[in-house]
Amino acid sequence: MSDKNWQFELEEYIKQGEPNKAEKSEAWQTAIGLQAVDGLNTSDYLLDTAKEHIEGKITIDEAQKRIHSYYEHRSIRTEVE
Repeated sequence: MSDKNWQFELEEYIKQGEPNKAEKSEAWQTAIGLQAVDGLNTSDYLLDTAKEHIEGKITIDEAQKRIHSYYEHRSIRTEVE
């Protein structure tokens, strides 16, 4: 995934103007940006999970559990991860 692609996708929620979605999107952008500072790339799974949380389909606790489980069970990890 390109470095700017995730940012563009999450900014769409801010443009929609719904306060709850904008707040969640900004929090995800901050978290993903901090990972980028550490040289980590965003997985499609993380972005999809973030979108589900922003859209209200899952809670932040569920998002955290999914992400933790995803990386815990991956058998092949890249050097960046």
